[in-house]
Amino acid sequence: MREALNIIALLVSNGACDAVTLDWSKLRYQHTAAIRSVLMEKYSPAMANKMLCALRRTLKEAWRLGLMTIEEYSRAADIPGVRGKSLLKGRALDASEISALWDNCLKDNSNLGARDAALLAVLTVGLRRSEVTHLDLSDFKSRSRSLTIREAKGENERIVYLPPLGVQVVQDWLVIRGKEPGPLFYPLDKGQKIIHRRMSEQGILRALRRLGERAKVDTFTPHDFRRTFIGNLLDAGVDIVTVQKLAGHASIDTTSKYDRRLESAKKRAIDLLDMPYGS
Repeated sequence: MREALNIIALLVSNGACDAVTLDWSKLRYQHTAAIRSVLMEKYSPAMANKMLCALRRTLKEAWRLGLMTIEEYSRAADIPGVRGKSLLKGRALDASEISALWDNCLKDNSNLGARDAALLAVLTVGLRRSEVTHLDLSDFKSRSRSLTIREAKGENERIVYLPPLGVQVVQDWLVIRGKEPGPLFYPLDKGQKIIHRRMSEQGILRALRRLGERAKVDTFTPHDFRRTFIGNLLDAGVDIVTVQKLAGHASIDTTSKYDRRLESAKKRAIDLLDMPYGS
């Protein structure tokens, strides 16, 4: 949101102000309408709407602080969202790619291999990268095979479950990590010794890039595991409400965007057409 507000501030001030220095209370409808027009041209509908949301909320705070009248706020914030849908970014990993990643981790008997295998275990059950960084040891229950996700979007807790292999590799990592309270995942130094601080999102990204290079898997992101997890569940016939709960989506509409069956149905429809090639 800070980045969105910085972009808008630079736009309306011709590069003179950022989100902190711009006087947001001076914006009027003619300004916000112009901002919307520019965002529509430069960004996807989802990104433009996110930025407009940041703008509206900032204007609302200006009104709450008495810096704008209710009329000024209402008019400035009365801009519609941007219509349209964009395709989800990223890709789904196929079974052979996930198998190659697992094989590479399980063959690596080092501390790094154990840590990366445990990371792979929790990412393949649909966790966001930010959720992985906030996992604590106390969130993992081996007997019930569960992970309690406490730092999630919307601040709602949820429980996800690991397959037996996932539980085993997390337990293998805990032998190295130790049983003291604190973050579930620690970074390692060059000598593969534990650094006692919470692993960062960037650290997770670097770990996956290194793993992908070793396993000779095409470029992927942490979110691609989440995309694969949700898509695979829907392909397997799991009802969408259950998938929504496992993914931690606030809206079932968000979950439906990951439904690859819709694309398969379109392909089958095209295959029904009788194309008179060569006639």
